[in-house]
Amino acid sequence: MGAIALTGQTLGRTSLNLTAGTVTKSVPVTVTSRNILSYGPATGNGLTATVNTDGSLHVTGTATKQWSGLGWKFPVPYKGTATLSVPATVSGLSVSVKCLDAAGQIIGTQIQPNTSGQIPDTATHLRLDILCSQATPTAVTGDMKIQLEAGNSAHPWMKPDNTSLNGGGV
Repeated sequence: MGAIALTGQTLGRTSLNLTAGTVTKSVPVTVTSRNILSYGPATGNGLTATVNTDGSLHVTGTATKQWSGLGWKFPVPYKGTATLSVPATVSGLSVSVKCLDAAGQIIGTQIQPNTSGQIPDTATHLRLDILCSQATPTAVTGDMKIQLEAGNSAHPWMKPDNTSLNGGGV
């Protein structure tokens, strides 16, 4: 049996017209983002994040201490190899994705920017963290584009489907 693979150019709803002989069938299709992260507005530990109109994050503030910052926890949308890319970041902040088990404990190795890692079968949630990497925190402000996608290759940044998930301090 054959298979059809489709890649959408823009997010949203559309239709696919299939024709066999004289019969044409229109099938509704929803194009989703390859970016499997979920995030949104957040405030905590001296930092504030808002979502820009393009779906990137705008982060401002002064962290209360090194390795504190913001986090978003969401159900695992995919298990297997995933690649984290951060084509636009803010100096003084670090980004990572941690895998959590049903008890909320970190499992496996966190996924760092521009690397691939494993989302284990036992993971039930992921947590995106934006943390202060400065020993003595200073004020930061800027826009961040963060993408986690299935596989071991990074593609051009695409806004996630969910940019309304409230985050908080970690």
